[in-house]
Amino acid sequence: MSFSQRLKEDFTTTTIVLIAIAIVINMTVGQVVSMLKLPIFLDSIGTVLVGLLAGPIAGGLTGLLTNLIWGMITSPVAAAFSPVALAIGVAAGLCARYGLFKTWWLAIIAGVIITFFNAVVAVPIRLYMFGGITGSGADFMTSYMLALGKDLFGSVVVTVFTSNLIDKVATALIAWAIVKALPERTTDRMPQAKYVVSAA
Repeated sequence: MSFSQRLKEDFTTTTIVLIAIAIVINMTVGQVVSMLKLPIFLDSIGTVLVGLLAGPIAGGLTGLLTNLIWGMITSPVAAAFSPVALAIGVAAGLCARYGLFKTWWLAIIAGVIITFFNAVVAVPIRLYMFGGITGSGADFMTSYMLALGKDLFGSVVVTVFTSNLIDKVATALIAWAIVKALPERTTDRMPQAKYVVSAA
């Protein structure tokens, strides 16, 4: 299947509506978690959900748009990390396509893989645009590692991976549970849901 055919198949009216809903989910849940000062983010649930239901391109677009809109409304830092959000959606969609969301324990593995992709994209942005410090709660870990004598690169890598691991695993499990709970008439209309709802 060509790229243009794939786009036409993935971007149905249902998918476009799903992306809009997912962006609202990302921003709403992310804001609530931030206000409660929880140690995780949960601002990518909608992104991963779209990746599972509509594929990596739609998932990536959801993440990208979420952070760009977020950046315009409240935080320029969020816009700077829009490539990270894009990578999360693409990784989630690819993990689903390769069967890594068929069961809850495979979803955990997918969460670890998503964390890896997140770190690969986030570390250079955090280092070269922000000098390793972004003003988030995770900065404490970076400062602690530096105080122990670790170099900046290693400190940022450890910070990004560890601060995102629990979050992305939890996000993957929540998105998996949502897809599993959807009625068949809904998942039948989504181009990639078959990779999740079919038997393992």
